[in-house]
Amino acid sequence: MRTATLSPSAKVATDAVKNDSTLRHLATASLYTIVTVLLLGIAYPLAMTGLAQLIFPHQANGSLVVIAGKTVGSDIIGQLWTKPQYFQGRPSAAGKNGYDPTATGGTNLGPTSKKLIDATRDAIAALKKANPDARLPVPMDLVTSSASGIDPDITPEAAYYQVPRIAKARKLSIDAVTALVAKYVRNRDLGFLGEPHVNVLELNLALDGKLPG
Repeated sequence: MRTATLSPSAKVATDAVKNDSTLRHLATASLYTIVTVLLLGIAYPLAMTGLAQLIFPHQANGSLVVIAGKTVGSDIIGQLWTKPQYFQGRPSAAGKNGYDPTATGGTNLGPTSKKLIDATRDAIAALKKANPDARLPVPMDLVTSSASGIDPDITPEAAYYQVPRIAKARKLSIDAVTALVAKYVRNRDLGFLGEPHVNVLELNLALDGKLPG
C-alpha cells in the first residue's frame, strides 16, 4: 500500500495553516486572560470595595470601635479581659497566646481528648475561683474556646454568671449590673437566626460609661 506524500509547496502551505491556527489560539487565550484579570481582578474588587464603603462603611472597615479618637477594639473580634471589674469573654486558642486575629482557630481537640478534658476542668476551677459568689451553673462557653478563637460574644447566661464579681469590684448593686446585662442582650437575628448573645466589648464600654452612640 502506497502512502501519499505532500509536495514541498503543499507542505509549506500546511505548516503555514498550522502556525496561523496556533497564533490565533495564543491571541485568543492572551486576550481572555487580560480581560478576565481586568474584570475579575481589578474592576470587580474595586466595585465591591466602593459599594461596601458607600453602604456599610463601619463593617467594611473592620467594625472598629473608637473612643476619644483611640481605637479600643472591634465589634467582631474578641479580646482578653483580665481585670475583675470587666466581663470576660470565651477562652481562646488562636495564636500562641490566644486572641490573635491573624491566626484564628480552635484547639481541634475531640470530645474524648484527655488534654481537652483536663483543660476544661482547669478552666472551671479558675472560673469558680474568680467568681466565688456566683450562684448560677458554670456556662460552657466560659470554659471552652470557640472555633475561631476570637468570638466577641458570650451567652446571656455567661454574662449573668459574672454579675456578682462585677458588682463587687465596682461597688454596684447586683440588680443594677443585672439590668445592664439585660439591656445589651441581643436576640436572634430576624427572630430565628443564631442564639441570644452579649457583645463583651459593648458591655464593658457600657460599664465604663464610654459606649459610643
